[in-house]
Amino acid sequence: MSSVYSVSQVNAYIKQLFSTDLLLRRVYIRGEISNCKYHGSGHIYFSLKEEGSQIRCIMFSSSRKNLNFRLEDGMRIIAFGSVSVYERDGSYQLYCTAARPDGIGALYERYEALKRKLSEMGMFAEEYKQPIPRYITRLGVVTAPTGAAVQDIITVAKRRNPGIQIILYPALVQGDGAAESIARGIRILDQIGVDTIIAGRGGGSIEDLWAFNEETVARAIFNCRTPLISAVGHETDTTIADFAADLRAPTPSAAAELAVDDMVQVRIALRQSRVRLSVLMKQRADYERQKLDSFRLKLRMNGPEGRTRDARQRLSHLQDRIAMLAASRVKEERHRAEGLHQLLEHLFTEKYRKSLLRTEQLKERLNRDMAERIRMEKHRMELIRSRLDALSPEAMLDRGYVYAQDEEGKALLSASQVEKGERILLYMKDGSVRAAAEEIRLHSAAGFGGAETDA
Repeated sequence: MSSVYSVSQVNAYIKQLFSTDLLLRRVYIRGEISNCKYHGSGHIYFSLKEEGSQIRCIMFSSSRKNLNFRLEDGMRIIAFGSVSVYERDGSYQLYCTAARPDGIGALYERYEALKRKLSEMGMFAEEYKQPIPRYITRLGVVTAPTGAAVQDIITVAKRRNPGIQIILYPALVQGDGAAESIARGIRILDQIGVDTIIAGRGGGSIEDLWAFNEETVARAIFNCRTPLISAVGHETDTTIADFAADLRAPTPSAAAELAVDDMVQVRIALRQSRVRLSVLMKQRADYERQKLDSFRLKLRMNGPEGRTRDARQRLSHLQDRIAMLAASRVKEERHRAEGLHQLLEHLFTEKYRKSLLRTEQLKERLNRDMAERIRMEKHRMELIRSRLDALSPEAMLDRGYVYAQDEEGKALLSASQVEKGERILLYMKDGSVRAAAEEIRLHSAAGFGGAETDA
């Protein structure tokens, strides 16, 4: 028989399958909104449908703050998120983290086509990704010279490492010529030799971010020998540059955090390492000193004087041990003899006590059996006497019966023994009657109720 699983086990297994599917972890879904409900908790529940199919969706309040328009029934949108299983109901749904109106379909199709093309060429493959170096001294930045993005990068980088050198390439980040400007800035910074490059800009619409979705920028990033971090828009914005870069940061500020080490923490780590190294060196010196002292002691102990002293000490120890063992053996034998004596006394006393107890028990049992036997014999005799009394002539007379005799004193047992006119003697309970037989009637075998005949 195959294994039997519980409902929760099956739902958990299906959820695990969903969570391991990379496509379902980051998916865009286009559809029409229906059954949209804004919950009091701040969550939004809705469904995305098309002709003949639909999928349930939920946007938690933490993701709702990134939504710059209101979801309404009948609205067509492109929702981004992950598809997973809600174990309690055994249903799957889209956990939506971002959404936008479906009014930019052509750009999205271009985006998906280029993404697919570059992915098939291997430009997004992990084996080509370079690790971001630590403790850099020169940071290259490709972004607009004005705006919040460059200020955030400079502020965070200087705060983490006041001595960092930042080389800015002022690039166009949107509009005509923006893609070529970004690609040129990447190539120039790569040639002059910086430790890490950040390429990005602040948030905006898909049209504003489109320069980072061009093949020119993707190829410049892929060909760059310097490790490059992309930082385009907000956390929910994903561009082709993010896939081609060695590392993606959700925001420009986060890119600076990833690129520049916090020198305060580095100094703290160095001080901790120095203290730890000092402690380890002292521990090692103490250990080696103890080893040296141990070797000296062993050398002194293994010399002639030490051996003689050890032999004398062992001899003294053996003498003490022999004396102790002898005394202990004598004590044990004496204790053993006393124990045997006490055991014999105990056994004799216990045997005698048990014999007395057995005698008393037998005596009581004999008396009890004799009394019971006498009682039973008395009872049996009473029964016999009762039966004898019931069968005695006196008892028969007491019940109204009559004892008849002829004149010669012979007992009359049948009416056929009496002749008409014959005199008979009738004995009763309290006396006797002499009578003459005037009429003799013989009964049939049926008894007193049967037919009668005259004698």
